[in-house]
Amino acid sequence: MAEFPQQAEVVIIGGGIAGCSIAYHLTKIGITDVVLCERKQLTCGTTWHAAGLVGQLRATRNMTELAKYTSELFAGLEAETGQATGFKQNGSIGVAKTQARFEEFKRGASMGKSFGLEVNLLTAEEISSLYPLIDTSDVVGGVFLPKDGQTNPIDTTQAFAKGARMRGAKIFEQTKVERILVEGGRAVGVLTDKGEIRAKTVVLTGGMWSRDLGAAIGVNLPLHAAEHFYIVTEPMSEVPANLPVLRIPDEYAYYKEDAGKILLGAFEPNAKPWGMGGIPDSFEFDTLPEDIEHFEPVLEFAMERMPILQKAGIQLFFNGPESFTPDDRYLLGETPEVKDLFVACGFNSIGIQSSGGVGRVLADWIRDRHPPMDLADVDVRRMAAFQNNKTYLRDRTTETLGLLYAMHWPNYQVTTSRGIRKTPFHDRLEKAGAVWGETAGWERPMFFASKAEDRVFDYSYGRPGWFDAVGAECRATRDGVVLYDQSSFAKFRVEGRDACAVLNRICANQVDVPIGKMVYTQWLNERGGIEADLTVTRLSETAYLVVTAGGAQVRDFAWLQRHIPEDARCVAMDITSGLPMLGLMGPGSRALLQAATGADLSNDAFPFGTMQQLELGYAKVQAGRITYVGELGWEIYIPAEFALHVYDHLTQIGADHGLTHAGYFALNACRTEKGFRHWGHDIAEEDSPLQAGLGFAVDWDKPDFIGRDVLLRQKQAGIPARRLVQLVLDQDDIDAPMMFHEEPILRNGRIVGSTTSGAWGHRLNKSIAMGYITCPDEDGGHVTKDWIAAGTYEVEIAWKRYKATAQLGALYDPRAERVKA
Repeated sequence: MAEFPQQAEVVIIGGGIAGCSIAYHLTKIGITDVVLCERKQLTCGTTWHAAGLVGQLRATRNMTELAKYTSELFAGLEAETGQATGFKQNGSIGVAKTQARFEEFKRGASMGKSFGLEVNLLTAEEISSLYPLIDTSDVVGGVFLPKDGQTNPIDTTQAFAKGARMRGAKIFEQTKVERILVEGGRAVGVLTDKGEIRAKTVVLTGGMWSRDLGAAIGVNLPLHAAEHFYIVTEPMSEVPANLPVLRIPDEYAYYKEDAGKILLGAFEPNAKPWGMGGIPDSFEFDTLPEDIEHFEPVLEFAMERMPILQKAGIQLFFNGPESFTPDDRYLLGETPEVKDLFVACGFNSIGIQSSGGVGRVLADWIRDRHPPMDLADVDVRRMAAFQNNKTYLRDRTTETLGLLYAMHWPNYQVTTSRGIRKTPFHDRLEKAGAVWGETAGWERPMFFASKAEDRVFDYSYGRPGWFDAVGAECRATRDGVVLYDQSSFAKFRVEGRDACAVLNRICANQVDVPIGKMVYTQWLNERGGIEADLTVTRLSETAYLVVTAGGAQVRDFAWLQRHIPEDARCVAMDITSGLPMLGLMGPGSRALLQAATGADLSNDAFPFGTMQQLELGYAKVQAGRITYVGELGWEIYIPAEFALHVYDHLTQIGADHGLTHAGYFALNACRTEKGFRHWGHDIAEEDSPLQAGLGFAVDWDKPDFIGRDVLLRQKQAGIPARRLVQLVLDQDDIDAPMMFHEEPILRNGRIVGSTTSGAWGHRLNKSIAMGYITCPDEDGGHVTKDWIAAGTYEVEIAWKRYKATAQLGALYDPRAERVKA
């Protein structure tokens, strides 16, 4: 046994597959002074009982790249370390019982093709040929990924551990971390039951223990354990070796062949949270009580689907805990609350297939102190503090486990742990017919319905049930005047004698502007990528208002705080809750607001891109002439205590101006028509303003801002090889398919990119999207207007190609004449 260390460069908490993979990858890139502490034995929490499925197709390109890397790594891990892993690539089959599910599969197959995956659609007969044990009489179709596979989780973890040890890492089992040590806002080590270990970096990969370890030092890691069930049959002679993994999500089930046996597991719709009273200190390779009754519906489906199960003996009925997060995506990266503390936890039953990619990117992140790729999908900074509430997590976990196999409808809204964050206007909007969605806990009106029976989410990959209602809202935004509740947008007040200098360093655009000027800008990283997309308004000589997306609240505020120098006379405050905001949009907005305030709102008196204080009813509000829907309009910021009074005053006067309400589906459709970018979809930390068509929001003459040097080099290199374009399907009729995201874009029959966001453009009556396309070197390596115009375009949607037109400018009101009317 090695001598217990008192210090290390990196200390890792938790010896599951994620922790061991991170140790392995750290040593692989030369960080060898690594200590891993495991409270009991390696794999003894969740890893040991995982099914070991290794799938590759995920919801986004980068998540798929990480899963592909994991599979490739597993293929060579045994040869590298000498430790068997049990990895085999026997493929996987997804079976669809309905046309809707088959549409989901087909869209995923097209997406996978764009990502470079080998993927094939299957008929029922082809499924039967590949997997002869099942009845396919009611099957619509399926999808086959030949490079998917399975592995032994314990052996694979041991291989990671062995590889890490071979390069100098020290692994200590039976070593409980009792507390993470924090000094001056930084993690500086851990306190174990064997003593302190000081470290430059602490990595928390503690599985279902992670939440409480984080909470003890003020770090929010929202995850909760749930019971997860599977059975293993006795060996059956009828089971061929190396059957593909089989997933039948319409029956909540997956099947894995293992040495002539069948493992049948489930992601049932109503899950059983576990561990509400805490996890016993003695927990080690523990199982939970059997619950045959809970698993019985899945087993009944399975015996019909696979008739040999009707006579099979059950060798093992297993129930063990796994951790789930509120949005079914794991938690990765440096925590916003404590510097130098990194996390990788909450894997939602995909920890095995994620482990290799997670280990690689987190090791690079630790070394470079920035993520090596866009990881916004899983970045821990997406989570709000309230989501760490135990009751919230328990209730949400009943749903999230089952959502893994539920239909992945576009715009799906969760149903549990709702009604948490309500704007002051909630009850008024409820009476107006709001149908509520949820983002970061905020209840937001997605659309408005005049009839009670229409206040439902009728999901579809085609025309959803709310299509006509949203169309009416978009046309009202174009032709009349509409009220949007935008209170969920995050608002930060930045104040102090150095506020201007601090923000000018963070912002790519110039914010040393006259009082009342609104500035659209991005916050960039040192690589020239976009970290945030927002507006900054100068309120006074020493105060600014920053407005960003509601879902980016934690992330953007953390970025802001970490880039205020310690000696700067500047402070940032999150004032989101105290400053509700209404968007009054449309050509009729000027007349209504003038009637409500008595103010002169003409172009000369109130230019576009400025903010003024107005008297609205008995209140004083700040009104900014700006828009996210591409029409004349104002965003009205109201002190919370006056919010209802202002709303009532506006709507009372608005009755004479034809005022109506609109929701976030309309807002998204309108912003997509106008080409307004959305951070996390159209722009992110790997995209530069030049690629995204946002060079106009950069002050190229500013002497110093984050990312400036890289951006200047990009500008000097000429037009980028990769650029964001607007897309519209040529098909005019109502049967034109909807685009959502990651649909492959083809130029002259060759895939050159994929969509980033899509919608039905009701003001254009077209299916529209945005997406990046890349010009290959042989074509000149620059996405010029001429190169775009010289090509013919298609978008592949659900395995079928549709002719499209691509352009750089906005599809709707490209000269912004309506906005500045």
